Amino acid sequence: MLLNLENSKVPMKLIFLLSEELKAKPEQIRLTQELTLDESRPYMGLKGTNGLFGSQEWWNNINQGKIPLQYVSGVITRTYVAGQDPSSVDNCFSLLLDDGSIREESIYDYINKEDKKLFQIGSKVEIVYALDELKRRDSNGEKCYLDIVLEMAVSLKPIE
Repeated sequence: MLLNLENSKVPMKLIFLLSEELKAKPEQIRLTQELTLDESRPYMGLKGTNGLFGSQEWWNNINQGKIPLQYVSGVITRTYVAGQDPSSVDNCFSLLLDDGSIREESIYDYINKEDKKLFQIGSKVEIVYALDELKRRDSNGEKCYLDIVLEMAVSLKPIE
């Protein structure tokens, strides 16, 4: 586990592990890897610089620090419905980060119903992302990265 929840000042629950999600949905690995390997789509998908998504090589490169990680921590300021689905169930949240910036994030459909209840205004959230290089470059020719959620934890109750 990459998140160090034992040292958290508030009780946290790990609610998402990409490694477990991929075990349950191996098709996601196959589709992502196919796009990486598809030379007819030079601007779509991951570049595969540090291994194909979800492969043992990819996980090893995460653990060895070859794929950069980004740790984000903050407090939920709002939850809301995003997208065209007329569902009345909130599926996104705004996270006030420790540096004062706001980040928008999703509440994944596959998170169990009880854990979804933890996403409340004032709840603390910790996320670790892998920054995996994309095939495409930005308008200045610089590398672009996809931030892939590896782990997510939420406080057991609001802290504010």
